[in-house]
Amino acid sequence: MVDAAALRCESDLSLYNRLLEDATVKRVNEQLARMEASEGERSSIRRHLLATSVRMSETMAPDLHAIARDCSERLALGIELELYVFASPVYNAMCFKPEDGRLFVMFASSLLEAFDEAEIRFVMGHELGHHAYRHHDIPIGYILRGQERPGPRLALDLFTWSRYAEISADRAGAHCAQDLDAVARSLFKLASGLTGKSIRFNLDDFLSQVDAMQVEDAQPGQGAPKEDWFSTHPFSPLRVKALQQFHASVLAGGSMSKPDLEAAVMGVMSLMEPSYLDGRTETAENMRRLLFAASLVIANADGKITAEEIEVFEKFFGNRAFKEDLDIEKLEAGLDDRIRAVKTQASVPQAMQVVRDLCLVARAGGHASPAEEAILERVADGLDVPREFVCQTMESDLSPD
Repeated sequence: MVDAAALRCESDLSLYNRLLEDATVKRVNEQLARMEASEGERSSIRRHLLATSVRMSETMAPDLHAIARDCSERLALGIELELYVFASPVYNAMCFKPEDGRLFVMFASSLLEAFDEAEIRFVMGHELGHHAYRHHDIPIGYILRGQERPGPRLALDLFTWSRYAEISADRAGAHCAQDLDAVARSLFKLASGLTGKSIRFNLDDFLSQVDAMQVEDAQPGQGAPKEDWFSTHPFSPLRVKALQQFHASVLAGGSMSKPDLEAAVMGVMSLMEPSYLDGRTETAENMRRLLFAASLVIANADGKITAEEIEVFEKFFGNRAFKEDLDIEKLEAGLDDRIRAVKTQASVPQAMQVVRDLCLVARAGGHASPAEEAILERVADGLDVPREFVCQTMESDLSPD
């Protein structure tokens, strides 16, 4: 059986580690710890749950407890579980930060009534996955709604991390369910609110929404609506697409490697990332500066910049942006500084957008030369973008906006 830690999405883990070191996150965690210590029993989560919901004993819900035990064993949690239900017509479930060696999982009554055993198994595994990956260590709600509002960079990082955290939890749920169709049905029900009694679920039709998003957005990440940037959960068809990729990976008995899986998932999730070509932030400016310099260095890798390469370059930077007197050698000499500036400020998905656009320049003549590929790999390595993503992008049918 695959270790639960190995299932975790790499983008979740890297952002999680970075956020834990953020001064604001540390300060909020310290404030919460002091508040819990001073309020004691009054702030008890268990006390609140006992007062506002129904605890599902094993006598009342033996099947639900059997699912919980199996999922807990699959994820190697080793903690006592308490299950609760609350009255709600909205399908929902949540896992709370543990107290006194107990972990609390709560379900909406409508979900338990409408979901079959395999679907509940996915939901249970998903919620337990949040505990397995210590997602409660980053109190995103307190940070975003607190008196001291986070800066825009931290806010975007928190939302991006939360979406990748959901991908990790989805993988834990899929690991527990061992049934991709049931997983997809669960996410469809959560997204639509339908029970499945009045409609016939079709996975291909559901996933076609991802293709429709790509058409509407022109290309991943280059037109994502602003509300996407500030969404804590990925759009449900994107989650199913990411789980299809997981199902095809070595983590679920398939053939796709873990690096290929992570690169593929980041590509899908980039649909919810903001554009940098028109952004006014310092991060967006540094991303554009890197694209500008690296595009020209790549185009000149074989000693001559072609008309096709100039055409792609000017689609990014405007007509007549290319000048014959540009100092390519100077741009190449400063390339590593520009790479470092982006790596310091940009998220991994943002860095991937730059690499993706550089691939368009490299492919302007129909294919990339070894010299062009070497520069692409240099940029990707400097930004911690997997080389597998470069390979996939070079093989994809892409066109610039």
